Amino acid sequence: MESKSSLKEHLCQLEETLLKPEIRTSPEELSKLLKDDFFEFGSSGNVWYKRDCIGDEGIGVGTMTLSNFEIHQLSEETVLTTYRIYNEIKMEHTLRSSIWKYRNGRWQMFFHQGTKTKSPL
Repeated sequence: MESKSSLKEHLCQLEETLLKPEIRTSPEELSKLLKDDFFEFGSSGNVWYKRDCIGDEGIGVGTMTLSNFEIHQLSEETVLTTYRIYNEIKMEHTLRSSIWKYRNGRWQMFFHQGTKTKSPL
């Protein structure tokens, strides 16, 4: 297993990868990063499941900046990530959390939640 600092760096890179337009518009790439049983409580208030949210054009493009990234190890193979996102298009801040699971030699996102916040801090 990776050291905590390298694990944090690796999971942050995976979260940032999910923000890239070329990944967000690729059903194939999204399928690699999201577990088959993935689900999300969106900042919109909707619940999304992998089987329903990845269309032919992926999950849509945005311009988002990630900050304040932290990890909270729940077990050897499960990690909670927490961070903030600033959506430059919607001009809104959200608190984010994801649960990543390590299976078959790779990390995949199992759960994600976005919560709108008024504070940029």
